[in-house]
Amino acid sequence: MLVDRSVRDFLEELASRAPVPGGGSVAALSAGLASALTEMVANLTVGRKGFKEVEEEMKQITQEASEYREKFLKDIDKDAEAFSKVMNAFKLPKNTPEEIDKRKQVIQEEFKNAALIPLEVAKDVVKLMEFISKIVEKGNKNAISDGAVAATMARASVLGALYNVKINLQSIKDEDFVSRISKKIHEFESKSIEEEKKILSKVGF
Repeated sequence: MLVDRSVRDFLEELASRAPVPGGGSVAALSAGLASALTEMVANLTVGRKGFKEVEEEMKQITQEASEYREKFLKDIDKDAEAFSKVMNAFKLPKNTPEEIDKRKQVIQEEFKNAALIPLEVAKDVVKLMEFISKIVEKGNKNAISDGAVAATMARASVLGALYNVKINLQSIKDEDFVSRISKKIHEFESKSIEEEKKILSKVGF
């Protein structure tokens, strides 16, 4: 599994000619990094003098961010597996009309799945950004720069994940599916950009 690789091994495989891991896995990794930084800032706030009023809220954020972090780790491999399934679908036999129809159907199903996984990442990161906003506004000010990095990583994750959705949509023939997902893309893009601006405006430098 990709998540069990060392940082060096992951980056070397990413840099190779292998088709996976790719941008989708990097988007999920970026989301995991944003989650970990969110958790870190909240942890650095709990138990500190002057932050008693927000301690319970910060404890809750550490729990939420930890759960997101674990989910995004799984998404690193899920994205790579989805792309591999698309490639395998193209290798299905096409010797008879029945095989051709079946191959087309499977290819379309796998393209949809490959679009939905990064879309879910983007959706989850937009939710995570609500917690990032809270740690920047209410958390330990000595770690506010870490909150800012979390915000920028989160925005990059959302936009990166959505590029992977877009490229899969180009191969999907189901117009209703494409229309519905395209609306979600626009929604998550706008929210992530707006939320990052709001968060960074609170940083002050």
